Order: sequence, then structure tokens, then C-alpha cells
Amino acid sequence: MTAENKPAILQGVKIVDLTSVVFGPLATQMLGDLGADVIKVEGPEGDLLRQVQPSRNKLMGAAFLGANRNKRSVVLDLKTQTGRDQLRKLLIDADVMISSIRPAALARLSLDPETLRQENPNLITVSATGFGQDGPYAAKPAFDDSVQSVSGLASLATLRDPEAPPAYVPTILADKLGGVTAAYAVMGALLHRERTGQAQHVEVPMFETLAAFLLAEHMDGATFEETPQDFGYARMLVPHRRPVQTVDGYITILPYTNVQWARFFQAVGRDDMIDHVWVTDMDARSRNIGAVYDMVAQIALTRTTDDWLALMEQADIPAMPVRNLSDLPNDPHLAATGFFQRIDHPSEGPIWTTRPPIRFSATPARHDHRPAPRLGEHSDEILGPGRE
Repeated sequence: MTAENKPAILQGVKIVDLTSVVFGPLATQMLGDLGADVIKVEGPEGDLLRQVQPSRNKLMGAAFLGANRNKRSVVLDLKTQTGRDQLRKLLIDADVMISSIRPAALARLSLDPETLRQENPNLITVSATGFGQDGPYAAKPAFDDSVQSVSGLASLATLRDPEAPPAYVPTILADKLGGVTAAYAVMGALLHRERTGQAQHVEVPMFETLAAFLLAEHMDGATFEETPQDFGYARMLVPHRRPVQTVDGYITILPYTNVQWARFFQAVGRDDMIDHVWVTDMDARSRNIGAVYDMVAQIALTRTTDDWLALMEQADIPAMPVRNLSDLPNDPHLAATGFFQRIDHPSEGPIWTTRPPIRFSATPARHDHRPAPRLGEHSDEILGPGRE
């Protein structure tokens, strides 16, 4: 049976998507990849991400194409009673409504979870917010940069070097992590409803999501303190934790266990280090990890990148070359797995996309079921002609 003929894991699940930009749309794209019927509700101006360049055609920017496949688009003006009534009709038999509209604004429009569940008791409602609604930041607007700042992510550089200025991670990490979290939250709520018959409201706040993500390791010593103060996982913060330079490029060489460190020093002819406490005692190594990494950096200068890759593979030690994004289409592993796919978009022509990274043997995820929709492309199909 081909992937096209196999049942999708979320086949029959109807999701009404009132999100925009990346946080919510990435979540609903992931659910659409798993077979959900995702109806993207856009205002007359369309999702702001449509306008982000580059693009071939108006309102079809590359970033929008990358976060909105496997969806159908309808245009509804929720500022009007007609638009709100049409949305309610879509929600009568929907399984999930996910929204990035602020909860207070939804309540003013009588689109709050309690009101909607009076009309459809089986409706799971999901709020993709910037901040949890039980705290003082509840009403604040949130964007990736601001959440990187307030979560402590931007200041991690200062934990490594007190003289360094705060810096954003050069990717929209808060948005994308929020999207992944929202996707698994929807799956959990669907499973709960399947088991109990109970629909519920789910809140996914971007700030708390990123803070919890960072503190998985960076809670560190603060875990045991009466007043948490000693934050920061040392191995992540030493200045020497970086790719090392070789004769002709850069590489990451990463022995981790005692056995791996012993094999590393044996492979490079440093038998004097095999019984050193930094090799035999993980605690001692952790407390001196900067010096250990500095040794690796000095040794790395003696070989080419290819020589290192061969040597580390022989020693069974993790090692990978440093690549640019532009190198990825030629990566042999990604090529073998078919990660990059060239598809024909009905309006945009040939475009590159990526396959979903997860693999289900019985219910495969699909990247090519529906390309990202034009604004309002499916309004007639979903709402019916002459709906005004």
C-alpha cells in the first residue's frame, strides 16, 4: 500500500485555525501533515506572514509557504456579525479550534471557549498565547524577540561572558517551540476526549514554554536551593564549547563518557591522558570542562576535517562537520532520506519543501497532500457560494 493510500493518523479530525505568523500555523501544519482537515480562517488582509519576502506572487511569501501546507483557506471578517456567524457554522462539527487571538478579544466577540462549547460540547479549544492568562503579563503582546528576552534566552551569552551583550538566537525559537508544544497539546486533548468524552480548553503560553525548555538543564544548582539563584549548566556556558578549527575547516568533536574520552586521547596519541582524573572522573571533568575543551581545540588543528571524521568514526566518537544551511541539500543523509522535496505549487510553480521528520509505519505523515493555500482559495468550497 502506498503512502497516498494509507490512512492518516488524524484522518477525520477537523481543526479550525485562527492563528497567524508562525507559532500557531506551525502547529496546525504539523497536525495537517498527520491528516487533519485544517481550515485556516484569515481576515480580508490575510495572514501577516503572507507578506514576508521573498515571494513570486503577492501574499504568497516563502515563509508562509513553509508553515501552511495541508490547509484550506477561508476569508472571514470576524469584526462583522456575518463573519462570526459563519465561523460558528464551521465550529458546529469541528474537533478543535486553535486561536492566537487574545482571549479577551475572543470573549468580546462571544467566541470564548465556554460560549462555543454550549454550541458544540465536543469542541477542544486551544489558545496560543504569549503569556499565561493567570499572570500580570496576560494582556501583553508577544513576539519571538521579546520572549527570547524575558525568558532568559537572550542573556545566556552573558552567563558565558559577563562582558558580552545579550543576543537573540538567530532563529524564531520561541515561535517554533511554541508550535511544537501546541501540536502535542492538541494530540493530548484529542486522546483525552477519546478516552473520556470530555472536551477541554488548552492554553499554550510561549513565554512559559520557552522558560521551561531552557530550565530543563539550566535550572542546575538552583534546583536544590531554598531561594533559586545558581542557574546555568556549566558545560553549556564555558567559552570553549564551540566547534573547533581543523587544518581546513571546522568540526564538532564530542567525547562524552569516560570511555569515549579515553578512546579519544588514545586515538590522538595522548596516552598520558588516559588515566588522568579529567578522563576517569566525570565530576572532575565537568568542573574543568573548559580546559578539557581547550585541549581538544589545540589537538584539532593537527588534522583536516575529513581526517578527523575518519578517525572519530573508527574510534566510535561523535563527530560532525560544521555546515552552512546552503550545504544541507547536498548532505548525503538528507539526500538518502528524501528530506528535501521539489513539488509543483498550483500558483507558485516549482518550490522546495521539507518532509515531516517523524515517520509512522502504518499512518505516514504527508507533506504533499495540499500545498499552502492562496488567500481565501477554499472559501466557496467550505462556506458555499453566495454566502454573503
